[in-house]
Amino acid sequence: MSETVQPPLDPRLLSILVCPVTKGPLIYDREAGELISRQARLAFPIRDGIPIMLPDEARSLDA
Repeated sequence: MSETVQPPLDPRLLSILVCPVTKGPLIYDREAGELISRQARLAFPIRDGIPIMLPDEARSLDA
């Protein structure tokens, strides 16, 4: 079974999104379908093209 790659995220949306925890920049990982906050060490999922910017939904990068 092959993984589904996310469609590209609108660059205008990416330019205004910030980490809800640190208010810092996010890095778009299209392959993983996540927005990465290096400062907060969190990865926020993108579901059906919609970034889920809730800290409770984020995956920790420490693991």
